[in-house]
Amino acid sequence: MLKSRRGLLAAGLAVAVVGALGFASTLNAGAEQISGASDHATEQQATDQETAAADAAPDALAGVATPPSRLPWGQRPERVRKGRPGASSRTLRAEGVDAAANDTSGSTQPRGRYAPKGRWAKNTGLRQEKADVAPPAPSGSDSNSAPAPEPSGAASDSKSVYYLYNVGSQAAETDGFYTNVYVSKPELDKKDYHSLGELALQSADGAQIVEVGWTVDRLVNGDDDPHLFVYHWVNHEESCYNGCGFVQYSKNIKPGDTLAYDKANKFGVQYFNGAWWIAFDSEWVGYFPEQLWNDEGVKFSKSGLIQVFGEVAATTQDPCTDMGNGARADADKSTSAYMASISYLNGPAVSMYMRSTTKAYPLSILSTRTFRYGGPGRGSCSDSPDPAATESASPDPSPSDGPTDSANPSPSDSPSPSDSTTDGETTG
Repeated sequence: MLKSRRGLLAAGLAVAVVGALGFASTLNAGAEQISGASDHATEQQATDQETAAADAAPDALAGVATPPSRLPWGQRPERVRKGRPGASSRTLRAEGVDAAANDTSGSTQPRGRYAPKGRWAKNTGLRQEKADVAPPAPSGSDSNSAPAPEPSGAASDSKSVYYLYNVGSQAAETDGFYTNVYVSKPELDKKDYHSLGELALQSADGAQIVEVGWTVDRLVNGDDDPHLFVYHWVNHEESCYNGCGFVQYSKNIKPGDTLAYDKANKFGVQYFNGAWWIAFDSEWVGYFPEQLWNDEGVKFSKSGLIQVFGEVAATTQDPCTDMGNGARADADKSTSAYMASISYLNGPAVSMYMRSTTKAYPLSILSTRTFRYGGPGRGSCSDSPDPAATESASPDPSPSDGPTDSANPSPSDSPSPSDSTTDGETTG
């Protein structure tokens, strides 16, 4: 059992098991959601236990602290361009910067958060689970003020969470990979949990996973803006967002920070010196020590499966929530979000198998290493979206490895220097 999971159970958090999937969902909960929490002291103790479980990185894991001298795409690291702490993603976009601290506390350490998280491996994955925490209500504003520092959902009856994916995957042994990801601000329906875009580096059987990407998730982040996130799985066991053994390295950018939207950024994962390092844009963020897997009897120092995907966690299989930027990927001259110029470190030639697992969101293949994905929610939506909240630029239709510091990058799909010329196996 993972340390993070033991901490969750000690805090009395709800665990719902879904039949044949054998998968447990552990969600962020305050003491008011825990049976028998009748006074403030009990509330505080449960909250402290939960926070400690999510945030703690064991002392034994603190030895690795030096990343590669260059980022996965060959660039020397430099500081990510930041806006003022607490700025909204709209403000960051207007100012032409990439990210900002998601609160005004001045902390350089991420805070672990428990919330639903999907996973996909080859042609199987997590499609449904039970949640005992409802999504928080939308904030109702797009102000520049800092979001609530302690987001949590309200207690509710157990309800189903459905995961819908647009995914590209390939069986590939590598030391890591990177991708140009179009960061978006999808409309998140008030009944749903999240909409995200991510990279997932996995073992061949899909049981061990390192993830990085952007997410719109009110339960994790407290607002409707896109935020940087990291996540990991050990033996198919869920952990938490932005914590549960993740070790922060950068003093400038951290998981949970708010991201500018309608622009492409590079995201990457690379194994180095006993750890899986996470890169964003122009900087190393931090790492998951391999010891997190070693402690459970697993060696995990190479990938066996590479995946990139859009994911929506909804309370219906026909949701109102957007995937990507809300533009249909299969439209003529589509301006939908994309995953572009997927590149491996010491791996085979990139040849992704790309598909949608749902009729709700289409996917459009541009090359063996680039695809557009997502679209608008199509369910019976009770509320009309706020036009200002869904305002979106049109990304260039040919995403690439080129400069990605504008809202409309103009890239090509040429191979990067790190790509191997060896043919690779593509698995569906």
